[in-house]
Amino acid sequence: MLSYFLRRLALVIPTFIGITVLIFALTRFVPGGPVERMLANIQAQQSMSMSPSMAGESNALSEDQLAELNAFYGLDKPVFEAYSEWLMKMLHLDFGLSTRYYEPVWDMIMDRLPVSMFYGGVTFFLSYFISIPLGYYKALKHGSGFDSGSSILIFVGYALPGYVVGVMLITLFSYHLEWFPMGGFVSDDFDDYESFWQQAKDILWHACLPLICYLIGDFATLTMTMKNNMMETLSADYIRTAIAKGLPFTTAVRRHALRNSLIPIASHFGNSLLFFMTGSFLIEVIFNIDGIGLLGYESIIERDYPVVMGIVAINAVLLMLGNIISDACVAMIDPRVRFGA
Repeated sequence: MLSYFLRRLALVIPTFIGITVLIFALTRFVPGGPVERMLANIQAQQSMSMSPSMAGESNALSEDQLAELNAFYGLDKPVFEAYSEWLMKMLHLDFGLSTRYYEPVWDMIMDRLPVSMFYGGVTFFLSYFISIPLGYYKALKHGSGFDSGSSILIFVGYALPGYVVGVMLITLFSYHLEWFPMGGFVSDDFDDYESFWQQAKDILWHACLPLICYLIGDFATLTMTMKNNMMETLSADYIRTAIAKGLPFTTAVRRHALRNSLIPIASHFGNSLLFFMTGSFLIEVIFNIDGIGLLGYESIIERDYPVVMGIVAINAVLLMLGNIISDACVAMIDPRVRFGA
């Protein structure tokens, strides 16, 4: 098994290089980069301050100034040379400077990481530690009123995207009823609270509606996956044989059916690492949560390519490591799996 995971770790390097080369090349060839946006802003300001005839005759910047701007943003070099320099800097956790805020990209990501980790951690915990017992109980009570009623709620929640639910929740509970804030991670007077419990209450008050949007999609998927796997396992021949030989039903379910039903859940376990990093772009935009998701969305809109590349690079590493963790979880749960044997 050790040799298998060593080979998987070795594959991380070429896979990461392939992903970053593709994204880096796209950022170079897609129109509307930082220089183009700066020129558009300058021309817009000139057109507002000049007459139409003067604005049409004036040039925003000279050729020498454009060359200096391209050199400043590193756009004057070939793609391969610029990518090699970016990759070597990234190995030292230097993702460059933001073309919008002129701040180190690594510092910008680290400043917003605690917010995204909070939502990602709570979403991960609630998704798995509620969905698995709920799916287990629904399988045992299949066809009952509880199973039918909960399935209706789950399917309705799954059919609605998280950002649509977010708009509905803000409209009802924040705008009309005024039970929850319109958005943000904490209140403006958060630092004035004297006790830890007041600060924790304020965070939970702001996090209640966004967490519902985060949970609604994965919660439904994990619950129904657990239920369907459990029902399929309970109908297997070895479970019926164990019960026919005198093993109590609850013991057969707990010792045999439950463990085998967790195998598909375990294969998805490592991919949840992305929740700790980015969460959801649209949910953070709707609730104005200053996390990495909102940072990534604004960077894409503003063509802030160093920030986009930094977030993509970190997500790529987390996704590949998550796949390895998923394989390890499957190996621990399923005794039939022996990687490398």
